[in-house]
Amino acid sequence: MNFSEGEVLWVKKPLHWTSFNVVNRIRWKIRKTLQLKKIKVGHAGTLDPLATGVMIICTGKATKLIESYQYQTKEYIATLELGATTPCFDKELPVDATYPIEHITSEMVQQVIPTFIGEIRQVPPVYSAVKIEGKRAYDYAREGQEIDLKPKLLVIDEIEVLDFTPPFLKLRVVCSKGTYIRALARDIGLALNSGAHLAALERTRIGDIRLEDCLEINELIDHIEYEMIKEKNTTDKSVDSI
Repeated sequence: MNFSEGEVLWVKKPLHWTSFNVVNRIRWKIRKTLQLKKIKVGHAGTLDPLATGVMIICTGKATKLIESYQYQTKEYIATLELGATTPCFDKELPVDATYPIEHITSEMVQQVIPTFIGEIRQVPPVYSAVKIEGKRAYDYAREGQEIDLKPKLLVIDEIEVLDFTPPFLKLRVVCSKGTYIRALARDIGLALNSGAHLAALERTRIGDIRLEDCLEINELIDHIEYEMIKEKNTTDKSVDSI
């Protein structure tokens, strides 16, 4: 493996890690093992700290491929908790309001979910990395400032109801770049005349890269070290034989 020339790595992001944590851990391992001062390492598609699943990591010249991966279709398994909202639309912050859910039936869910398939306009969460006048939306939110986020056009290819056991609604979502599943949870809660937030989220696919194709972070770190040591030993043997 030649990390400077460029490698594409597939990893399962652990719970509570930021996407930056994953990139930083891999960059540190490559630099330490190869004794490099710097090397380009980036990822294709941010996952929130409370989300898990597929991350594509690119190194060296392969970082030029990041944009092409970002535009590929993504698949998620999302578990919504109905009847309660949080400021960030997931469990990173405490519940700020509760709503009735007794009126929500399986039939109602089956009627509402298809209305989110196709082209939709979605307002990003205030706790997001969207930039407004050079400043991240989450910075305004943490300062208690109200901001006006504009809706963005995106595409939801598929939404499948996997399970509905109140207050939890489990969905499989296939969507385009830029979709906030947290915002989708908010909007589904509203459409059900209630509230909702994400209880759990796992990205199961980016393009053709599936969760089962990915390594756990520690497995990937061990694999990187093994490949680099193997390459170094091969190079040393070649030099010795000259």
